[in-house]
Amino acid sequence: MNKFTIALASAASLAIVACAEEPADTTAMDEAALADQTVNDDAMMGETRNIVEVAQSNPDFSTLVSAVTTANLGDTLSGEGPYTVFAPTNAAFEKIPQATRDELMSEAGREDLTNILTYHVVEGETSAAALTAAIEAAGADGYELTTVNGATLTATMDGGNVILTDAAGNTATVTATDVDASNGVVHAIDTVLMPA
Repeated sequence: MNKFTIALASAASLAIVACAEEPADTTAMDEAALADQTVNDDAMMGETRNIVEVAQSNPDFSTLVSAVTTANLGDTLSGEGPYTVFAPTNAAFEKIPQATRDELMSEAGREDLTNILTYHVVEGETSAAALTAAIEAAGADGYELTTVNGATLTATMDGGNVILTDAAGNTATVTATDVDASNGVVHAIDTVLMPA
């Protein structure tokens, strides 16, 4: 398979492969319900909404939407694309200490926030099935994705789940997949990934 070039940012990344096991806590259960709701809402709307509008239509992505607005990335992510966005949920952002979140959402933190958000975007439209196939073809070392900010993510499988590993070795699990938009696709993730 061709290597996916990553384009455009969104710290809120959507899930690639739904969890094969029953969620162990209420956060996971909420994310599973979110995934079902998002997929159902998207199916009803068709592919008429762009990536930003898809995120705006789901309250569990409100932090991501605020971050995209603060970083002035709304127009980019509403553009032609196509893009694949690994979108962190509100719960993913809540794992970041409040002081750090406040700093990132300030004028002084805008450049760092933009860097983080663009680390969650890959150029081109990559479905869950295509990503899973690329991971399997890549073998034990995983499949490398180049993000819009130029840094890489490594995608691997753990059971039935797609796991993304960032430059610092932190991991995020894809919790919902294939939410179609007019300019790409969104996969939800449970942790905000850091480029360095």
